[in-house]
Amino acid sequence: MEVYRLWVLPFFYLLISYGAEVVAIKRHGLQSLVSQPYRTSYHFQPSENWMNGPMYYKGVYHFFYQYNPYGALWGNISWGHAISYDLINWLHLDIALMPDQPYDINGCWSGSATISPNGKPMILYTGGDTKKHQVQNLAFPKNVSDPLLIEWVKSSHNPLLTPPKGIDTSSYRDPSTAWMGTDGEWRVVIGSEIDHHGYAILYKSKDFIRWSRASKALHFSNKTMMWECPDFFPVTVNGKNGLDTSVVGKNVRHVLKASFSSHDYYIVGNYDPKTDQYDVGTDFMDSNDVSLRYDYGKFYASKSFYDGGKKRRILWSWISEGDGDSNDIKKGWSGLQSIPRSIWLSKNGKQLVQWPIKELEKLRTKKVHYVNKELRGGSMLEISGITASQADIEVTFSLLNLSEAYLLKEVVDPQLLCTKYNVSVSGSLGPFGLLILASKDLREYTAVFFRVFRVNNSFHLLMCADQSRSSLRPEVEKSIYGAFLDLDPRPTKISLRSLIDHSIIESFGGDGLACITSRVYPKLAIEGQAHLYAFNNGTQSLSISSLSAWSMKRAQIVPIGKRRKPIK
Repeated sequence: MEVYRLWVLPFFYLLISYGAEVVAIKRHGLQSLVSQPYRTSYHFQPSENWMNGPMYYKGVYHFFYQYNPYGALWGNISWGHAISYDLINWLHLDIALMPDQPYDINGCWSGSATISPNGKPMILYTGGDTKKHQVQNLAFPKNVSDPLLIEWVKSSHNPLLTPPKGIDTSSYRDPSTAWMGTDGEWRVVIGSEIDHHGYAILYKSKDFIRWSRASKALHFSNKTMMWECPDFFPVTVNGKNGLDTSVVGKNVRHVLKASFSSHDYYIVGNYDPKTDQYDVGTDFMDSNDVSLRYDYGKFYASKSFYDGGKKRRILWSWISEGDGDSNDIKKGWSGLQSIPRSIWLSKNGKQLVQWPIKELEKLRTKKVHYVNKELRGGSMLEISGITASQADIEVTFSLLNLSEAYLLKEVVDPQLLCTKYNVSVSGSLGPFGLLILASKDLREYTAVFFRVFRVNNSFHLLMCADQSRSSLRPEVEKSIYGAFLDLDPRPTKISLRSLIDHSIIESFGGDGLACITSRVYPKLAIEGQAHLYAFNNGTQSLSISSLSAWSMKRAQIVPIGKRRKPIK
Protein backbone atom coordinates (compact mmCIF):
# COMPACT_ATOMS: atom_id res chain seq x y z
CA MET A 1 0.00 0.00 0.00
CA GLU A 2 2.57 2.54 -1.02
CA VAL A 3 3.03 5.37 -3.45
CA TYR A 4 5.33 7.68 -5.09
CA ARG A 5 5.12 11.31 -5.93
CA LEU A 6 6.13 13.55 -8.75
CA TRP A 7 7.42 16.86 -9.56
CA VAL A 8 9.94 17.24 -12.34
CA LEU A 9 10.03 18.75 -15.72
CA PRO A 10 11.43 17.99 -19.07
CA PHE A 11 13.82 15.89 -20.90
CA PHE A 12 13.05 15.67 -24.60
CA TYR A 13 15.37 14.33 -27.21
CA LEU A 14 18.38 12.23 -27.63
CA LEU A 15 22.10 12.36 -27.42
CA ILE A 16 23.76 13.75 -24.35
CA SER A 17 27.18 13.24 -22.98
CA TYR A 18 26.22 13.43 -19.32
CA GLY A 19 28.41 15.46 -17.07
CA ALA A 20 29.51 19.04 -17.44
CA GLU A 21 30.90 18.63 -20.91
CA VAL A 22 29.12 18.83 -24.23
CA VAL A 23 25.55 17.97 -25.08
CA ALA A 24 24.54 17.09 -28.61
CA ILE A 25 21.00 18.40 -28.97
CA LYS A 26 18.65 17.49 -31.78
CA ARG A 27 15.90 20.07 -31.90
CA HIS A 28 13.63 21.07 -34.78
CA GLY A 29 15.81 19.07 -37.15
CA LEU A 30 18.99 20.99 -36.27
CA GLN A 31 22.07 19.54 -34.64
CA SER A 32 24.21 21.72 -32.39
CA LEU A 33 26.95 21.33 -29.83
CA VAL A 34 26.52 23.39 -26.70
CA SER A 35 29.00 23.66 -23.84
CA GLN A 36 27.27 22.52 -20.65
CA PRO A 37 29.48 23.29 -17.63
CA TYR A 38 26.46 23.16 -15.30
CA ARG A 39 25.03 19.78 -16.27
CA THR A 40 25.28 17.32 -13.44
CA SER A 41 26.89 13.89 -13.64
CA TYR A 42 25.19 11.85 -10.94
CA HIS A 43 21.95 13.73 -10.26
CA PHE A 44 18.81 12.81 -12.19
CA GLN A 45 17.84 15.48 -14.71
CA PRO A 46 16.26 15.63 -18.16
CA SER A 47 18.40 15.43 -21.25
CA GLU A 48 16.51 18.45 -22.49
CA ASN A 49 13.72 20.82 -21.47
CA TRP A 50 11.98 21.58 -18.15
CA MET A 51 11.69 19.24 -15.23
CA ASN A 52 10.43 19.99 -11.96
CA GLY A 53 8.09 10.90 -7.53
CA PRO A 54 8.99 7.45 -7.10
CA MET A 55 7.53 4.01 -6.48
CA TYR A 56 8.99 0.55 -5.84
CA TYR A 57 7.14 -2.14 -7.80
CA LYS A 58 8.20 -5.73 -8.49
CA GLY A 59 11.88 -5.03 -7.91
CA VAL A 60 11.98 -1.86 -10.02
CA TYR A 61 12.10 1.76 -8.90
CA HIS A 62 9.82 4.02 -10.94
CA PHE A 63 10.22 7.76 -11.06
CA PHE A 64 7.31 9.78 -12.45
CA TYR A 65 7.90 13.46 -12.78
CA GLN A 66 6.43 16.71 -14.07
CA TYR A 67 7.78 17.21 -17.54
CA ASN A 68 7.41 19.66 -20.42
CA PRO A 69 8.23 17.79 -23.64
CA TYR A 70 8.35 20.99 -25.70
CA GLY A 71 10.48 23.53 -23.88
CA ALA A 72 12.87 24.46 -21.09
CA LEU A 73 10.28 26.50 -19.15
CA TRP A 74 7.11 25.49 -17.34
CA GLY A 75 4.19 24.43 -19.55
CA ASN A 76 2.54 21.48 -21.37
CA ILE A 77 2.89 19.55 -18.13
CA SER A 78 2.98 15.78 -18.63
CA TRP A 79 4.26 12.86 -16.59
CA GLY A 80 7.75 11.72 -17.55
CA HIS A 81 8.76 8.19 -16.54
CA ALA A 82 12.13 6.61 -15.76
CA ILE A 83 13.11 3.31 -14.13
CA SER A 84 16.05 2.10 -12.08
CA TYR A 85 17.29 -0.85 -10.05
CA ASP A 86 19.34 1.24 -7.63
CA LEU A 87 17.93 4.83 -7.61
CA ILE A 88 21.21 6.07 -9.13
CA ASN A 89 21.36 4.72 -12.71
CA TRP A 90 18.25 5.41 -14.79
CA LEU A 91 16.58 4.54 -18.07
CA HIS A 92 14.06 6.99 -19.51
CA LEU A 93 10.81 5.47 -20.80
CA ASP A 94 8.03 7.00 -22.86
CA ILE A 95 5.84 9.66 -21.30
CA ALA A 96 3.35 8.02 -18.91
CA LEU A 97 0.55 10.64 -18.98
CA MET A 98 -0.15 13.32 -21.56
CA PRO A 99 -2.73 16.15 -21.18
CA ASP A 100 -5.21 14.91 -23.78
CA GLN A 101 -8.60 14.68 -22.05
CA PRO A 102 -11.13 17.37 -21.06
CA TYR A 103 -10.31 16.84 -17.37
CA ASP A 104 -6.54 17.28 -17.84
CA ILE A 105 -6.17 19.16 -21.15
CA ASN A 106 -4.44 22.02 -19.32
CA GLY A 107 -1.89 19.81 -17.62
CA CYS A 108 -1.31 16.51 -15.84
CA TRP A 109 -0.02 17.98 -12.63
CA SER A 110 1.44 16.54 -9.48
CA GLY A 111 0.04 13.55 -7.63
CA SER A 112 0.92 10.24 -6.06
CA ALA A 113 0.67 6.52 -6.70
CA THR A 114 -0.61 3.89 -4.30
CA ILE A 115 -0.12 0.16 -4.54
CA SER A 116 -3.29 -1.64 -3.45
CA PRO A 117 -3.27 -4.74 -1.19
CA ASN A 118 -3.67 -6.92 -4.29
CA GLY A 119 -0.52 -5.37 -5.78
CA LYS A 120 -2.07 -3.04 -8.35
CA PRO A 121 -0.55 0.44 -8.70
CA MET A 122 -3.01 3.34 -8.87
CA ILE A 123 -2.19 6.96 -9.63
CA LEU A 124 -4.16 9.93 -8.33
CA TYR A 125 -3.14 13.15 -10.04
CA THR A 126 -4.36 16.70 -10.49
CA GLY A 127 -5.57 17.76 -13.92
CA GLY A 128 -6.28 21.20 -15.30
CA ASP A 129 -9.65 20.88 -17.05
CA THR A 130 -11.08 22.87 -19.97
CA LYS A 131 -11.98 25.71 -17.56
CA LYS A 132 -8.52 25.53 -15.96
CA HIS A 133 -10.11 24.22 -12.78
CA GLN A 134 -8.02 21.80 -10.74
CA VAL A 135 -9.64 18.34 -10.50
CA GLN A 136 -8.42 14.96 -9.26
CA ASN A 137 -8.10 12.02 -11.64
CA LEU A 138 -7.21 8.32 -11.56
CA ALA A 139 -4.90 6.29 -13.83
CA PHE A 140 -3.69 2.69 -13.66
CA PRO A 141 -1.31 0.48 -15.67
CA LYS A 142 -2.66 -1.22 -18.76
CA ASN A 143 -0.72 -4.38 -17.90
CA VAL A 144 0.02 -4.97 -14.19
CA SER A 145 2.24 -7.93 -15.06
CA ASP A 146 4.67 -5.57 -16.80
CA PRO A 147 7.28 -4.60 -14.17
CA LEU A 148 8.22 -1.58 -16.29
CA LEU A 149 4.63 -0.24 -16.26
CA ILE A 150 5.13 1.39 -19.64
CA GLU A 151 1.47 2.00 -20.58
CA TRP A 152 -1.06 3.82 -18.39
CA VAL A 153 -4.84 4.11 -18.79
CA LYS A 154 -6.98 6.93 -17.46
CA SER A 155 -10.17 6.00 -15.60
CA SER A 156 -13.55 6.40 -17.28
CA HIS A 157 -14.78 7.86 -13.96
CA ASN A 158 -12.56 10.94 -14.21
CA PRO A 159 -12.69 13.45 -12.76
CA LEU A 160 -13.13 11.73 -9.39
CA LEU A 161 -13.03 14.93 -7.37
CA THR A 162 -13.82 18.55 -8.22
CA PRO A 163 -13.26 21.64 -6.03
CA PRO A 164 -15.92 21.77 -3.30
CA LYS A 165 -17.92 24.90 -2.60
CA GLY A 166 -15.90 27.61 -0.92
CA ILE A 167 -12.54 26.53 -2.36
CA ASP A 168 -10.81 28.42 -5.14
CA THR A 169 -10.69 26.24 -8.24
CA SER A 170 -7.00 27.10 -8.64
CA SER A 171 -6.13 26.05 -5.07
CA TYR A 172 -7.03 22.37 -5.02
CA ARG A 173 -4.24 20.01 -6.00
CA ASP A 174 -1.53 17.42 -5.36
CA PRO A 175 -3.22 14.35 -3.84
CA SER A 176 -0.95 12.58 -1.39
CA THR A 177 -0.05 8.95 -1.01
CA ALA A 178 -3.18 7.12 0.03
CA TRP A 179 -3.27 5.06 3.21
CA MET A 180 -5.79 2.51 4.47
CA GLY A 181 -7.45 3.02 7.83
CA THR A 182 -8.28 0.38 10.40
CA ASP A 183 -11.87 0.46 9.07
CA GLY A 184 -10.70 -0.74 5.64
CA GLU A 185 -11.28 2.61 3.93
CA TRP A 186 -8.70 4.57 1.98
CA ARG A 187 -7.63 8.06 3.03
CA VAL A 188 -5.94 10.75 0.98
CA VAL A 189 -5.24 14.43 1.53
CA ILE A 190 -5.31 17.21 -1.06
CA GLY A 191 -3.48 20.49 -0.69
CA SER A 192 -5.58 23.64 -0.54
CA GLU A 193 -6.16 27.05 0.94
CA ILE A 194 -9.32 28.15 2.75
CA ASP A 195 -9.73 31.70 4.05
CA HIS A 196 -6.00 32.26 3.50
CA HIS A 197 -5.12 29.25 5.66
CA GLY A 198 -3.18 26.23 4.45
CA TYR A 199 -5.28 23.03 4.46
CA ALA A 200 -4.79 19.29 4.05
CA ILE A 201 -8.34 18.32 3.03
CA LEU A 202 -9.09 14.71 3.99
CA TYR A 203 -11.08 12.32 1.76
CA LYS A 204 -12.17 8.72 2.34
CA SER A 205 -13.10 5.93 -0.08
CA LYS A 206 -13.94 2.23 -0.05
CA ASP A 207 -13.12 1.57 -3.71
CA PHE A 208 -10.60 4.31 -4.70
CA ILE A 209 -13.16 5.74 -7.14
CA ARG A 210 -15.96 7.23 -5.04
CA TRP A 211 -14.51 9.64 -2.48
CA SER A 212 -16.26 11.63 0.26
CA ARG A 213 -14.86 14.60 2.09
CA ALA A 214 -14.33 14.11 5.83
CA SER A 215 -16.10 16.50 8.20
CA LYS A 216 -12.75 17.86 9.37
CA ALA A 217 -9.45 18.51 7.64
CA LEU A 218 -6.53 16.32 8.62
CA HIS A 219 -4.75 19.53 9.58
CA PHE A 220 -4.69 23.24 8.78
CA SER A 221 -2.70 26.31 9.75
CA ASN A 222 -3.65 29.95 10.16
CA LYS A 223 0.02 30.95 9.84
CA THR A 224 0.48 29.75 6.26
CA MET A 225 -1.28 30.07 2.96
CA MET A 226 -1.69 27.53 0.12
CA TRP A 227 -0.26 24.06 0.82
CA GLU A 228 1.24 22.30 -2.19
CA CYS A 229 2.38 18.68 -2.42
CA PRO A 230 1.24 17.51 1.05
CA ASP A 231 2.83 14.30 2.29
CA PHE A 232 1.68 12.25 5.31
CA PHE A 233 3.55 9.17 6.53
CA PRO A 234 4.47 7.19 9.66
CA VAL A 235 7.89 6.96 11.29
CA THR A 236 9.03 4.58 13.99
CA VAL A 237 10.36 5.94 17.28
CA ASN A 238 12.90 3.09 17.40
CA GLY A 239 15.54 2.81 14.70
CA LYS A 240 16.02 3.86 11.10
CA ASN A 241 13.68 1.47 9.27
CA GLY A 242 10.92 3.00 7.22
CA LEU A 243 7.23 2.10 7.45
CA ASP A 244 4.53 1.50 4.87
CA THR A 245 2.19 4.48 4.69
CA SER A 246 -0.74 2.57 6.24
CA VAL A 247 1.13 1.47 9.37
CA VAL A 248 -0.12 2.69 12.75
CA GLY A 249 0.85 1.56 16.23
CA LYS A 250 2.10 2.36 19.70
CA ASN A 251 5.66 3.25 18.72
CA VAL A 252 4.69 5.16 15.59
CA ARG A 253 4.45 8.90 15.01
CA HIS A 254 3.33 10.68 11.85
CA VAL A 255 4.95 13.37 9.75
CA LEU A 256 2.95 15.93 7.78
CA LYS A 257 4.85 17.89 5.14
CA ALA A 258 3.53 20.87 3.20
CA SER A 259 5.22 22.95 0.52
CA PHE A 260 4.66 26.70 0.84
CA SER A 261 6.62 29.94 0.72
CA SER A 262 9.17 28.23 -1.58
CA HIS A 263 10.19 25.72 1.11
CA ASP A 264 9.18 22.28 2.40
CA TYR A 265 8.11 22.43 6.04
CA TYR A 266 7.11 19.49 8.21
CA ILE A 267 5.70 18.74 11.64
CA VAL A 268 5.75 15.58 13.77
CA GLY A 269 2.66 14.47 15.68
CA ASN A 270 0.33 11.72 16.82
CA TYR A 271 -2.36 10.35 14.50
CA ASP A 272 -5.48 8.52 15.70
CA PRO A 273 -6.58 6.18 12.87
CA LYS A 274 -10.09 5.80 14.38
CA THR A 275 -10.94 9.49 14.52
CA ASP A 276 -8.44 10.79 11.90
CA GLN A 277 -7.34 13.33 14.48
CA TYR A 278 -3.76 14.59 14.12
CA ASP A 279 -2.22 16.33 17.14
CA VAL A 280 1.12 18.13 17.16
CA GLY A 281 3.11 19.93 19.81
CA THR A 282 4.95 22.46 17.64
CA ASP A 283 2.92 23.49 14.59
CA PHE A 284 3.96 25.07 11.30
CA MET A 285 5.65 28.45 11.80
CA ASP A 286 5.19 28.46 15.58
CA SER A 287 8.65 29.98 15.76
CA ASN A 288 10.83 31.10 12.86
CA ASP A 289 14.06 29.95 14.46
CA VAL A 290 12.87 26.39 15.13
CA SER A 291 10.51 25.73 12.19
CA LEU A 292 11.35 22.32 10.77
CA ARG A 293 12.31 22.10 7.12
CA TYR A 294 13.62 19.18 5.10
CA ASP A 295 16.27 21.43 3.65
CA TYR A 296 17.16 25.05 4.34
CA GLY A 297 18.33 25.81 0.82
CA LYS A 298 16.86 25.24 -2.65
CA PHE A 299 14.53 22.26 -2.16
CA TYR A 300 10.81 22.17 -3.00
CA ALA A 301 7.82 19.97 -3.89
CA SER A 302 9.41 16.88 -2.37
CA LYS A 303 7.87 13.47 -2.02
CA SER A 304 8.71 10.46 0.12
CA PHE A 305 7.94 6.82 -0.62
CA TYR A 306 8.36 3.52 1.19
CA ASP A 307 10.99 1.22 -0.29
CA GLY A 308 9.61 -2.18 0.69
CA GLY A 309 12.63 -3.98 -0.73
CA LYS A 310 15.04 -2.37 1.73
CA LYS A 311 12.57 -1.38 4.47
CA ARG A 312 13.36 2.31 4.32
CA ARG A 313 11.62 5.58 3.53
CA ILE A 314 13.15 7.60 0.72
CA LEU A 315 12.82 11.35 0.19
CA TRP A 316 13.32 13.11 -3.14
CA SER A 317 12.88 16.70 -4.18
CA TRP A 318 12.86 18.96 -7.19
CA ILE A 319 15.75 21.44 -7.26
CA SER A 320 15.10 24.46 -9.46
CA GLU A 321 17.62 26.57 -11.34
CA GLY A 322 19.02 29.87 -10.14
CA ASP A 323 20.37 31.53 -13.28
CA GLY A 324 17.18 32.85 -14.90
CA ASP A 325 14.75 31.80 -17.63
CA SER A 326 16.87 33.17 -20.46
CA ASN A 327 19.78 30.95 -19.48
CA ASP A 328 17.46 27.95 -19.13
CA ILE A 329 16.37 28.49 -22.72
CA LYS A 330 19.99 28.75 -23.86
CA LYS A 331 20.93 25.57 -22.00
CA GLY A 332 17.85 23.80 -23.31
CA TRP A 333 16.91 22.29 -19.92
CA SER A 334 15.89 23.32 -16.44
CA GLY A 335 15.74 21.64 -13.06
CA LEU A 336 17.00 18.41 -11.52
CA GLN A 337 16.33 16.04 -8.63
CA SER A 338 18.17 15.85 -5.35
CA ILE A 339 20.03 12.67 -4.49
CA PRO A 340 17.50 10.28 -2.89
CA ARG A 341 17.76 10.47 0.90
CA SER A 342 16.92 7.91 3.57
CA ILE A 343 14.90 9.57 6.33
CA TRP A 344 14.06 8.51 9.89
CA LEU A 345 13.09 10.05 13.23
CA SER A 346 15.93 11.38 15.37
CA LYS A 347 16.67 9.76 18.74
CA ASN A 348 15.07 12.62 20.64
CA GLY A 349 11.90 12.34 18.51
CA LYS A 350 11.90 16.05 17.66
CA GLN A 351 12.90 15.99 13.99
CA LEU A 352 13.82 13.89 10.98
CA VAL A 353 17.34 12.84 10.04
CA GLN A 354 18.34 12.62 6.35
CA TRP A 355 21.25 10.90 4.66
CA PRO A 356 22.12 10.10 1.02
CA ILE A 357 21.15 6.57 0.09
CA LYS A 358 23.91 3.95 0.42
CA GLU A 359 23.82 3.15 -3.31
CA LEU A 360 25.43 6.50 -4.11
CA GLU A 361 28.73 5.21 -2.70
CA LYS A 362 29.04 2.88 -5.72
CA LEU A 363 30.02 5.94 -7.73
CA ARG A 364 32.96 6.77 -5.47
CA THR A 365 36.35 6.33 -7.12
CA LYS A 366 39.70 7.99 -6.38
CA LYS A 367 40.00 8.80 -2.65
CA VAL A 368 42.09 11.08 -0.45
CA HIS A 369 42.12 10.83 3.33
CA TYR A 370 43.40 12.95 6.23
CA VAL A 371 43.36 12.34 10.00
CA ASN A 372 44.14 14.55 12.98
CA LYS A 373 45.03 17.57 10.88
CA GLU A 374 45.32 20.86 12.77
CA LEU A 375 43.69 23.93 11.25
CA ARG A 376 45.03 27.05 12.88
CA GLY A 377 43.00 30.22 12.88
CA GLY A 378 42.97 31.87 9.47
CA SER A 379 44.32 28.83 7.61
CA MET A 380 43.20 26.59 4.73
CA LEU A 381 43.95 23.07 3.55
CA GLU A 382 43.52 22.25 -0.13
CA ILE A 383 41.93 18.85 -0.79
CA SER A 384 43.83 17.87 -3.91
CA GLY A 385 44.04 14.60 -5.81
CA ILE A 386 40.32 14.33 -6.62
CA THR A 387 37.94 15.90 -9.15
CA ALA A 388 36.75 18.88 -7.13
CA SER A 389 33.81 19.64 -9.44
CA GLN A 390 32.36 16.13 -9.09
CA ALA A 391 33.01 14.84 -5.58
CA ASP A 392 31.72 13.46 -2.29
CA ILE A 393 33.45 14.71 0.86
CA GLU A 394 32.99 13.80 4.54
CA VAL A 395 34.81 15.77 7.23
CA THR A 396 34.66 15.81 11.04
CA PHE A 397 35.89 18.81 13.03
CA SER A 398 36.87 18.81 16.70
CA LEU A 399 36.82 22.05 18.67
CA LEU A 400 39.48 22.48 21.34
CA ASN A 401 37.97 25.23 23.49
CA LEU A 402 34.40 26.54 23.65
CA SER A 403 34.96 29.20 26.29
CA GLU A 404 35.44 31.85 23.60
CA ALA A 405 32.11 31.21 21.83
CA TYR A 406 30.49 34.44 20.65
CA LEU A 407 27.72 35.58 22.99
CA LEU A 408 24.26 36.27 21.54
CA LYS A 409 21.50 37.98 23.49
CA GLU A 410 18.85 35.74 21.94
CA VAL A 411 18.35 33.10 19.27
CA VAL A 412 17.22 34.67 15.99
CA ASP A 413 16.52 33.54 12.44
CA PRO A 414 19.55 31.44 11.38
CA GLN A 415 19.51 32.82 7.84
CA LEU A 416 19.82 36.35 9.21
CA LEU A 417 22.70 35.22 11.40
CA CYS A 418 24.48 33.62 8.42
CA THR A 419 24.04 36.86 6.47
CA LYS A 420 25.32 39.05 9.28
CA TYR A 421 28.16 36.70 10.24
CA ASN A 422 29.06 35.54 6.76
CA VAL A 423 32.19 33.66 5.77
CA SER A 424 34.24 36.87 5.67
CA VAL A 425 33.45 37.79 9.29
CA SER A 426 36.01 36.20 11.58
CA GLY A 427 34.99 35.11 15.08
CA SER A 428 36.50 32.99 17.80
CA LEU A 429 34.81 29.69 16.93
CA GLY A 430 34.19 30.01 13.25
CA PRO A 431 33.55 30.20 10.49
CA PHE A 432 35.08 26.80 9.70
CA GLY A 433 34.08 24.33 7.00
CA LEU A 434 34.59 23.90 3.25
CA LEU A 435 35.21 26.19 0.29
CA ILE A 436 33.56 24.38 -2.62
CA LEU A 437 33.80 25.02 -6.37
CA ALA A 438 36.51 27.55 -5.65
CA SER A 439 38.72 29.19 -8.25
CA LYS A 440 42.48 29.10 -7.72
CA ASP A 441 42.57 32.81 -6.93
CA LEU A 442 39.52 32.50 -4.60
CA ARG A 443 37.57 35.07 -6.59
CA GLU A 444 34.84 32.40 -6.70
CA TYR A 445 33.79 29.88 -4.06
CA THR A 446 30.76 28.62 -2.18
CA ALA A 447 31.37 28.39 1.56
CA VAL A 448 29.61 25.76 3.67
CA PHE A 449 30.55 26.31 7.28
CA PHE A 450 29.73 26.28 10.99
CA ARG A 451 29.84 28.78 13.86
CA VAL A 452 29.37 28.24 17.58
CA PHE A 453 27.37 30.79 19.57
CA ARG A 454 26.49 30.96 23.25
CA VAL A 455 23.07 32.12 24.45
CA ASN A 456 22.88 32.34 28.23
CA ASN A 457 24.32 29.02 29.42
CA SER A 458 23.75 26.98 26.26
CA PHE A 459 25.66 26.60 23.01
CA HIS A 460 24.07 26.89 19.57
CA LEU A 461 25.65 25.42 16.46
CA LEU A 462 24.91 27.35 13.27
CA MET A 463 25.33 25.87 9.77
CA CYS A 464 25.55 28.20 6.77
CA ALA A 465 25.88 28.00 2.99
CA ASP A 466 27.20 31.31 1.66
CA GLN A 467 26.86 31.70 -2.12
CA SER A 468 27.64 35.43 -2.17
CA ARG A 469 30.96 34.77 -3.96
CA SER A 470 29.91 31.66 -5.86
CA SER A 471 30.08 33.25 -9.31
CA LEU A 472 31.41 36.25 -11.17
CA ARG A 473 28.27 36.14 -13.30
CA PRO A 474 26.08 39.03 -12.10
CA GLU A 475 22.71 37.51 -13.12
CA VAL A 476 22.73 34.36 -10.96
CA GLU A 477 21.22 33.91 -7.50
CA LYS A 478 23.76 34.24 -4.69
CA SER A 479 21.73 33.41 -1.62
CA ILE A 480 22.99 32.81 1.90
CA TYR A 481 21.22 29.97 3.73
CA GLY A 482 21.28 29.00 7.40
CA ALA A 483 20.05 26.45 9.93
CA PHE A 484 20.61 25.55 13.57
CA LEU A 485 21.66 22.02 14.44
CA ASP A 486 20.04 20.40 17.45
CA LEU A 487 23.47 19.28 18.60
CA ASP A 488 25.58 20.21 21.63
CA PRO A 489 29.14 20.76 20.34
CA ARG A 490 30.78 20.15 23.73
CA PRO A 491 30.92 16.33 23.77
CA THR A 492 30.26 15.81 20.09
CA LYS A 493 32.42 16.15 17.02
CA ILE A 494 30.89 18.24 14.24
CA SER A 495 30.47 16.46 10.91
CA LEU A 496 29.78 17.76 7.42
CA ARG A 497 29.15 15.86 4.20
CA SER A 498 28.86 17.65 0.88
CA LEU A 499 27.88 16.18 -2.50
CA ILE A 500 29.36 18.33 -5.28
CA ASP A 501 28.08 17.95 -8.83
CA HIS A 502 29.04 20.91 -11.07
CA SER A 503 26.09 23.21 -10.33
CA ILE A 504 24.59 21.65 -7.21
CA ILE A 505 25.94 21.22 -3.68
CA GLU A 506 23.97 19.14 -1.16
CA SER A 507 25.34 19.47 2.38
CA PHE A 508 24.44 17.43 5.46
CA GLY A 509 25.45 18.79 8.86
CA GLY A 510 25.61 16.85 12.11
CA ASP A 511 25.11 13.46 10.43
CA GLY A 512 21.99 14.70 8.69
CA LEU A 513 20.34 16.85 11.38
CA ALA A 514 20.33 19.83 9.01
CA CYS A 515 20.58 19.91 5.20
CA ILE A 516 21.27 22.79 2.83
CA THR A 517 21.14 22.52 -0.97
CA SER A 518 22.68 25.18 -3.21
CA ARG A 519 22.64 25.81 -6.97
CA VAL A 520 25.77 27.62 -8.10
CA TYR A 521 27.08 28.69 -11.51
CA PRO A 522 30.78 29.59 -11.31
CA LYS A 523 32.44 31.25 -14.26
CA LEU A 524 36.01 30.30 -13.37
CA ALA A 525 35.72 27.26 -11.06
CA ILE A 526 34.42 24.76 -13.60
CA GLU A 527 35.67 21.30 -14.56
CA GLY A 528 39.41 21.01 -13.93
CA GLN A 529 39.62 24.62 -12.75
CA ALA A 530 37.57 23.89 -9.62
CA HIS A 531 39.31 23.56 -6.25
CA LEU A 532 38.21 22.32 -2.83
CA TYR A 533 39.48 23.55 0.55
CA ALA A 534 38.90 22.93 4.24
CA PHE A 535 39.24 26.22 6.09
CA ASN A 536 39.17 27.86 9.50
CA ASN A 537 38.53 31.59 9.49
CA GLY A 538 38.11 31.76 13.26
CA THR A 539 40.78 32.88 15.70
CA GLN A 540 40.84 29.61 17.65
CA SER A 541 42.61 26.54 16.29
CA LEU A 542 40.66 23.37 15.64
CA SER A 543 41.35 19.85 14.45
CA ILE A 544 40.16 17.86 11.46
CA SER A 545 39.63 14.51 13.14
CA SER A 546 38.96 12.83 9.83
CA LEU A 547 38.46 13.88 6.22
CA SER A 548 37.70 11.58 3.30
CA ALA A 549 36.96 12.81 -0.23
CA TRP A 550 36.22 10.89 -3.39
CA SER A 551 35.96 11.72 -7.06
CA MET A 552 32.56 10.58 -8.31
CA LYS A 553 31.86 8.59 -11.47
CA ARG A 554 28.95 9.49 -13.71
CA ALA A 555 25.64 7.78 -13.19
CA GLN A 556 24.20 6.00 -16.21
CA ILE A 557 21.13 7.95 -17.28
CA VAL A 558 20.01 6.53 -20.59
CA PRO A 559 17.80 8.69 -22.85
CA ILE A 560 14.67 7.62 -24.72
CA GLY A 561 15.46 5.31 -27.59
CA LYS A 562 18.42 3.61 -25.88
CA ARG A 563 16.29 0.77 -24.53
CA ARG A 564 18.42 -1.32 -22.25
CA LYS A 565 18.29 -2.14 -18.56
CA PRO A 566 20.27 -0.01 -16.10
CA ILE A 567 23.17 -1.90 -14.58
CA LYS A 568 22.19 -3.60 -11.33
